[in-house]
Amino acid sequence: MEGLTGLSIIFIALCYGAFSLFLVAFLAKVYGYAVTPSPLKIPTTPAPTTSLGVAGRMAGEVLFFTSLFKGNKWTWLGGYLFHLALAAVLLRHLRYFLDPVPLPVELMTYPGLEPGVWAGVVMIAALGYLFIRRLWVDRVKYISLFADYFALTLIGLIGITGALMKFFIRTDVEAVKEFTLGLATLHPANIPPDPMFIIHLLLVLALVVYFPFSKLMHMGAIFFAPTRTQVDDCRETRHVNPWAKEL
Repeated sequence: MEGLTGLSIIFIALCYGAFSLFLVAFLAKVYGYAVTPSPLKIPTTPAPTTSLGVAGRMAGEVLFFTSLFKGNKWTWLGGYLFHLALAAVLLRHLRYFLDPVPLPVELMTYPGLEPGVWAGVVMIAALGYLFIRRLWVDRVKYISLFADYFALTLIGLIGITGALMKFFIRTDVEAVKEFTLGLATLHPANIPPDPMFIIHLLLVLALVVYFPFSKLMHMGAIFFAPTRTQVDDCRETRHVNPWAKEL
């Protein structure tokens, strides 16, 4: 910690603390999903009748949001664009944590095109659409909670502050990389004294802490959803509740 400013020490502690909490809480949630009994056959029909079919169904859900596409095309479009753009933004941000930078990450920062930057703009627009949808569509507004608006707002503010640093309020990218790479390699460096970057980082840390305790955990929960992961073989095999066998 020699040579670090007081502000840097505070943010280094916040970063390590937030990501440690995220990792522990995320794994605990996933473990809870894995050990929760699913004694009843409740796959959403039409459901696959083989394990291979389940794998294909899950691939469609994870990669293409097939259920959402069947339910509402406009919601699917907004949600799918958001997730694709978010993936591109995260890929681009890996350049701050890796040295040397892998080719796929470099492509996200290709001079003149910078697809990772424009993905951020698309992400903000998609978030705006999803937020307005919750306010505009009565049936969606009726079931929306504060947590739904909070998550959209928090991610949106992260995107907006990132865009501001890119297009309007420039920050020292080399100093940012020195700080983030230091965190990744366990050799902490001083945080850039840039108010916009500090705000952006605080928002990211808030999201990291909030993530495993929110609906955003659907990222891990989807792989344990019995309506999606069960084989529809109840006509071929008689299933007995494990608890009933003990009686």
